[in-house]
Order: sequence, then structure tokens, then C-alpha cells
Amino acid sequence: MSTAHNTRLNSFLKGLDSQPISPTRKKTLQKLARSVQEKLHHKEHVCLLFICTHNSRRSIFSQVWAQVIAQHFNLSQIQCYSGGTSTTSVFPLVIDTLKNQGLEFQKMSQGNNPLYAIKRDPHSAPIIAFSKSYNHFFNPSDQFIAVMTCGEADSSCPSVVGAEMRIALAYEDPKVSDQSEEQDLVYRARSLQIASELWYMFSIIDN
Repeated sequence: MSTAHNTRLNSFLKGLDSQPISPTRKKTLQKLARSVQEKLHHKEHVCLLFICTHNSRRSIFSQVWAQVIAQHFNLSQIQCYSGGTSTTSVFPLVIDTLKNQGLEFQKMSQGNNPLYAIKRDPHSAPIIAFSKSYNHFFNPSDQFIAVMTCGEADSSCPSVVGAEMRIALAYEDPKVSDQSEEQDLVYRARSLQIASELWYMFSIIDN
């Protein structure tokens, strides 16, 4: 990874702590942090499964930033995944947004639903991202925390099989801006919001 990308990512991460988060959102993030902290206290691995409808935008942003930030805080016991209630593909502007914020991507497969490997630095384990159902073989089948990143998925999944805990952390879908002059700005803002909230959540966990 180039020095320019390292500098860009480090600058992005340093700015997350100053982003505003509402008291209501903080309360939900604190609940998630307590659940993660309890598992770490008992020396258990933590699996976070971020779920939205199509696993193409919000859940991808969440999976990637959660894993990057967990790596930043040296929380090696935490593994982050994503899935949907249906399968599509990772929306290209999600990839472009994360690249612009300092992450490196390599496209590992072709076709309608490519697989991407993502790294924050040359020494980090790659984060694997592609669209899939939340119960796909790639994801954990039990003892995971389900984080519902959209209201539609939360309402359409009355139960998430295998989840030991479920938390609703919905984000507005950046898809509403697609094909508009504002889409780049909206995707950057949504990525920043997700990253800053996950930064807050991880920052209050004791390693």
C-alpha cells in the first residue's frame, strides 16, 4: 500500500473521534459495546454480522469499517461479516468511496457479484466483501451478534437464526442519491457516519 493511502486513511481515522453522534445513537452503540465487552471479558471470539436488505451498501460499509477499526484498536478477537435478506452485488460507488477514504481494494473475481479483498495496510489480513445472504456459508452460523443496518431488513427478519443478540442500528440508504449530482457527497457522508459511530463503539471497549 502506498504512503499516500496510509496518510489518507490515518487522516480519516483521526477525524472520526470529532464527529457528532446523537445521545440516542450513543445509547444503542453503548449497548453493542457492552455485549462485545462481555464476550471479550470471557475470552470469547466476537462475530459481528451486519445485515441489510441487499448487502450492497450500508452493511458493506459497516463490515469494512468495523473490521478496520477493530484492527486499529488491536482487537484481534473480533471478526466482522455482512449479509442481506437477498443477494445483489456490492454497489461500485461503495468501493470508490472507501478507496477515496484510504483503503486498498483488489477485485478477486469477475461476474455479476465480484468478490473484493480489502486492506488497511500491507500487514493486515484482508477483509473479504461480496453480496450474500446473511445465512451464507461464509458467515457465522451461530453465536454472533446481528446488527441490523436498515429498517427494512430489521422488520422483514423477525428472527435471525443463530444470533445470540440482535441490535437495530439503521442508517439511511445512500441509494436515494443514485444518479443525482449529490451521490458522491451522500455516499461519503454515509460512510463517514458509519465509521464514526463504530469508532465510538470500539473506543469504549477495554482490550
